[in-house]
Amino acid sequence: MKKLYLLGVGLLVVGALYALWQISRSRTFQFFGEIIPRVNTSQKIVALTFDDGPTPEATTQILATLADENVHATFFVIGAEVKQNMADAKRIVAAGHELGNHTYSHKRMLLVTPSFVRGEVESTDKLIRDAGYQGEIYFRPPYCKKLFALPYYLSKTGRKTITWDVDPDSYPQIAADSNKIAEYVLSKTHPGSIIILHVMYPSRVESMKAVTKIIEGLKAQGYSFKTVSELLAAAE
Repeated sequence: MKKLYLLGVGLLVVGALYALWQISRSRTFQFFGEIIPRVNTSQKIVALTFDDGPTPEATTQILATLADENVHATFFVIGAEVKQNMADAKRIVAAGHELGNHTYSHKRMLLVTPSFVRGEVESTDKLIRDAGYQGEIYFRPPYCKKLFALPYYLSKTGRKTITWDVDPDSYPQIAADSNKIAEYVLSKTHPGSIIILHVMYPSRVESMKAVTKIIEGLKAQGYSFKTVSELLAAAE
């Protein structure tokens, strides 16, 4: 009986840990506060979002692409990268795009202390303001990892967690080919979708190459592009 009891306890512990692991990476649920993977709307509008950076060469390229297509996007930037490349963050703002908070260090926000969370978020907020951005600062957790301390802090400070519902970069066989990236986005996007792409580093060159294909393909389907703020304002 004792062995069966211990086995049962062990299974419960494993089950609980697995459930917490699933919650920690969920794009649609967190224990505290508001998490938004997409917006409920019948309008054919989407938000194009970019994570990480800014970095000089990639910022130049992506800003040129977005200007050519007359599209505004939301950039979830890393505080340490903003500090190092402040001129590039300012260029993003000057071009009419939004800056969001992607933490200072880009560490997984699991098993972290409240003070660590506060430092990661608030130091990046300050840098975003230093770059000249005046709008509401939305937050996106690195790797979508969060459990207790981070969502609690965001809830207490009235911050929205913005995730996504279209993510081609999560699949290596897709992320390695710009055509496959574009095809995936075009097939998975719906009204109110939030699309996430990574274009700021050389390893993400295929994602960068896919941006024009995605924009032109979605425009051909009748979609228009909004910032995260604009998309949220269009919720029905």
